[in-house]
Amino acid sequence: MNKFVRASIYSALFCVSAGALAVNSTVVDVELPALEQESQHSASAKRISSHLLRSHYKPIKINDDLSAKTFDRYLRTLDYNRNFFLKSDIEALEKYRLNFDEAIGQGNLSDAYDIYTLNLKRRLERFNYAISLLDTEFDFEKKGDVLEYDREDAQWPTNLNELNELWRQRVKYDALNLKLAGKEPEKIKELLQKRYERAIKRLTQTKSEDVFQTVMHSFARSVDAHTSYLSPRGTERFDMEMNLSFEGIGAVLQSEDDFTVIRSIVPGGPAELSKKIKPEDKIVGVAQDNEEFIDIIGWRLDEVVELIKGPKGSVVRLQVLKGVSESNVPEVVKLTRDKIKLEDRAAKSDTYVPETGPFQGEKLGVITIPSFYNNLHADVKKELVKLKEQNVRGVVVDLRGNGGGSLTEATLLSGLFIDRGPVVQIHDASGRTRTEKDTDGVTYYDGPLTVLVDRYSASASEIFAAAMQDYGRAVVLGEQTFGKGTVQRHRPLKRIYDLYSNPLGSIQYTIAKFYRINGGSTQHKGVVPDIQFPTAIDPEEWGESQEENALPWDSIDKVNYSVVGDATSSLNQIQQSHFARIQKNPEFAYIFEDIERYKREKDKKTISLVESERLKEKEQQDALRLKRANERLERAGLAKVEKLDDLPEELDNIDPFLDEAANITFELASTGMYASNAPAATAN
Repeated sequence: MNKFVRASIYSALFCVSAGALAVNSTVVDVELPALEQESQHSASAKRISSHLLRSHYKPIKINDDLSAKTFDRYLRTLDYNRNFFLKSDIEALEKYRLNFDEAIGQGNLSDAYDIYTLNLKRRLERFNYAISLLDTEFDFEKKGDVLEYDREDAQWPTNLNELNELWRQRVKYDALNLKLAGKEPEKIKELLQKRYERAIKRLTQTKSEDVFQTVMHSFARSVDAHTSYLSPRGTERFDMEMNLSFEGIGAVLQSEDDFTVIRSIVPGGPAELSKKIKPEDKIVGVAQDNEEFIDIIGWRLDEVVELIKGPKGSVVRLQVLKGVSESNVPEVVKLTRDKIKLEDRAAKSDTYVPETGPFQGEKLGVITIPSFYNNLHADVKKELVKLKEQNVRGVVVDLRGNGGGSLTEATLLSGLFIDRGPVVQIHDASGRTRTEKDTDGVTYYDGPLTVLVDRYSASASEIFAAAMQDYGRAVVLGEQTFGKGTVQRHRPLKRIYDLYSNPLGSIQYTIAKFYRINGGSTQHKGVVPDIQFPTAIDPEEWGESQEENALPWDSIDKVNYSVVGDATSSLNQIQQSHFARIQKNPEFAYIFEDIERYKREKDKKTISLVESERLKEKEQQDALRLKRANERLERAGLAKVEKLDDLPEELDNIDPFLDEAANITFELASTGMYASNAPAATAN
């Protein structure tokens, strides 16, 4: 039950450091909820700890060490950027550090509610301070003024002056972004005042379940990276598979700090088809068709979802921040909502025919697989029949961006390219290992094969790519994959005899690990391509290995299997040809330039608050984009353009990685090591 207490914010809270802007004194009275644990939460906490103790893959001890991890993650969740709590607050909260193990085991989370209540008060103070700064006129040409946007590892502010300076930076950053988006001063003040007032209003709407969800998710993620608690509302979405159609744009969202962040893109949905939205992008504004944008920074995730979703055929416009850069101005993306149907996610094949080069006019098959959905293998069978009828010289299986799915389908898909044999080993919490096998004795395609992956390829994608690599059946190309080699189970916490007035959520926890048939795990390391394409991302800085509390890499005994192909003798020459090609390819020249720029800037933790510097950076980036676009148009024999808005759609289809994968596949076919003598493929 939520009771209410009155909190007064006095002008004393708004004292500022020397040189900072003066503000008006104000007193704001609001009611914050006095949050208390509800009756069902005690049962839920006990059931979650019981599930993990009995059934998690990793032996778990609910002790002081796990309590400390949960405490640290809980604080990080409440104040990720360390700009709400003071150092003195953290020191005062240290008394709770070793209490979380007993609290969860006994179902008494009063300490967690006390910490959350303090965080609400600090947030109220900060948003009021932000509002008070709107009475001043910012100097957007003050040299050297920056926002420290990445404070995850920073020290906690030691006093109010330090905290006020962080918020001066933040408010000025918000105001400058709106100014760069064309807003006038009065409109900027109006929009920001509404934003911060709305944030305060949301504080007053906090519910007991919000606290429980935050602390139990912190506990679950302290066990391992893929164990999580889902609230009743989250459980409902999971059960309905709403992430395939909710929002109507085909994107899965999550909340980070005050931002709504794209967690993943649903293949075949409007977001993916737009080619303008990627994971890690931030949505900062939403507009219905041609209406004005609504600023959503600081909104609750469920409120954002309600704003974005809508009936099929309706239009929504999003303001999207593409990461943090010197030209961090939102890009407007217009999407037509749609239902995400299974057929939109289905595997599709295309015939690739190069217009120039040594393989000009020859045919190659490209099968794009966006996810491992039910009956995937049957769809791929049909596509293989189509491609064989066209006498393609080889096949590329494109798994870029494929986050996985059905383990059964990973096994069945692998079976299309081998006669029979093991595909993946699964080691469970009891120490048993079972092997998933292909047993049909039929190879549906035995010709030249490559598998194209990237750092987003995970789970079932890695099982397939690893099997093809271990058998020597395919050459794997691209980036080192994500490295998720674990299996999760989803369990509701509700019991048939429960009489609670409010619903219970659910838990998702790790029950097993995947292993390659050669005995190595895909966990952490993923699949290392035979031929690696240029990438800005160091594998040590990306993927499962960077997930806190991720299970480690290890190995088990290999299983008996027979290698069916070996491109080793040809691989060295193919690699040399690949390297020579990309050195002369202008598209890869752009990629190399971008990699160098990323390496120079990746450790930056500040962004300029000087308008002219931000505008100059944006102008430079736009000029670079226009220069590259016109170079591409010239190479294609098309007319140049003067503005980015005038770019033709043809440029959207440029894919240098697929082009190079095709070149390698043609070369592989030219080695003569593959002979098409397998049983005929059928589509039944």
